[in-house]
Amino acid sequence: MNLHEYQGKELLSSFGVRIQRGIVAQSAKEAVDAAKQLTAETETGWHVIKAQVHAGGRGKGGGVKLAKNLKEVEEIAGQIIGMDLVTPQTSAEGKRVHQVLVAEDVYYPGENEPDEYYMSVLLNRATGRNMIVYSTEGGMDIETVAEETPELIHNEEIDPSTGILPFQARRIAFNLGLSGTAFKEMTKFVTALYTAYDKSDASLFEINPVLKTSDSKIMAVDAKVTLDDNALYRHRDLAELRDLREENPIEVEAGALGLNYVDLDGNVGCMVNGAGLAMATMDLIKQAGGEPANFLDVGGTADAARVEAAFKIILKDPAVKAILINIFGGIVRCDRVAQGVIDAYKNMGNINVPIIVRLQGTNADIAKELIDNSGLDVMSATEFQEAADKVQQVLG
Repeated sequence: MNLHEYQGKELLSSFGVRIQRGIVAQSAKEAVDAAKQLTAETETGWHVIKAQVHAGGRGKGGGVKLAKNLKEVEEIAGQIIGMDLVTPQTSAEGKRVHQVLVAEDVYYPGENEPDEYYMSVLLNRATGRNMIVYSTEGGMDIETVAEETPELIHNEEIDPSTGILPFQARRIAFNLGLSGTAFKEMTKFVTALYTAYDKSDASLFEINPVLKTSDSKIMAVDAKVTLDDNALYRHRDLAELRDLREENPIEVEAGALGLNYVDLDGNVGCMVNGAGLAMATMDLIKQAGGEPANFLDVGGTADAARVEAAFKIILKDPAVKAILINIFGGIVRCDRVAQGVIDAYKNMGNINVPIIVRLQGTNADIAKELIDNSGLDVMSATEFQEAADKVQQVLG
């Protein structure tokens, strides 16, 4: 589950991570009120207006701007709220901005020039350990840094039995070229950041940039936080931060029905039981010359009600030109699934796209007979290649 920047910063702050302070606003008027409050609390004269959407690269799309007075705060907030923000991480249609974060200006003049760093915490799947990835090249696309100057990217693996140790925090600060007050501040920052990641059961923290201010404070200027969905039962307060407006509405509806569904850009809808079989089915569709329109795992209880719900979800996508149902009857009996398909088809009335049903496993022969004798416009198959050939046939 992704969090907005302001939510991620609140989470970090609760674990002692210094953040760029800000107040979220839903309108231009609220933005002005937030700016006034920030000025009173922080003495900041300028304010940064940031679009709050689940996508990176907001600045490149015009979603992050500096306001030097209250009039500019109102104007910029009015421009950003309600816009469809297009960034390198959104679709061509962009994402609608419903709120902005009005943040303090932390690039104030002082004894030293501010410096920006990159830092993230995530799981190294190869070793099964969390790691902190960091670089002196903050504020830039980390992918570009990795490609052009990989020697500037460092990582520190954390032993799960001990957590982050003091010498590791010091090594990170040293590799970033810090000394004096900034060195001590960075060790505190890194330790608090890792603790926040660990205790919140996150799958990703990305802070870009981490800022060393002109007076040697270390703080998170941005915060991309992704929480592990499987651990949300332990964090009811964090689960409540979910913003459904930022998610695909069809995926949200499917989730509410207990279906594992991911929307894709293809033309063949998939209905499968089991994630591994679903991946193989998507390969099958590609091999047949089609493109999968979705990943949909109906699970082990593919009864009529569940199949009907899956049909309705798939058919919400106007790009779907055919539906391939691929069920392996291990726990679930194929004849029950076949009857579910027939009942769902009759309940829904006319379905205007071809349907190919491949049922293999327990009672597969009975299932094929049920489909073939149903009188419905449904094609049955028993082998993978046979199903692929029929997909190819209906796509023309």
